[in-house]
Amino acid sequence: MTTYQPSPSHSGASSSSSNGLVQDQYPLPTPDDVPTAVHNLLSSTKRLQEVLRLWSLDQATEGDVSDLYVQIGNEFNVTISAFAYHQIDLSDIHSIPAELRIVLEHCLSEDPAPEVLDKFIPDLRQVLFKLLKGLQNRQDKWRLAIQRPSSSRTSSDSR
Repeated sequence: MTTYQPSPSHSGASSSSSNGLVQDQYPLPTPDDVPTAVHNLLSSTKRLQEVLRLWSLDQATEGDVSDLYVQIGNEFNVTISAFAYHQIDLSDIHSIPAELRIVLEHCLSEDPAPEVLDKFIPDLRQVLFKLLKGLQNRQDKWRLAIQRPSSSRTSSDSR
């Protein structure tokens, strides 16, 4: 299974996509900031659904979708790193970016139309649900981890 390495963080500035939509950049989390990392990731996945809706109406481009996919990948890596800081393993969801890419590639290989989106949205939501459940399943471990003094964290605590 692929091990994801943290990627360089994106800047805190806003950027404009090719259709003029402003993409808000969320606050950068510190290495141990699980809530911010998870919030940023889930917010971006929600925006992905909206950008795909706009794409299906010819109001966003494949590039807009691709840019957001890259941002999700970066935020996924930050989230993995934030949990790893607390010795919490997320290897069961490491496949999410690849699964998401496959769905997006299949969707974007067709001409934009609401019917096309309707065909692929169930698969997209299934991948996003797997991500959400994987993160939710770690909430109790994370709460326990933040209650421990940092000096007591060891790799043997991760399971």
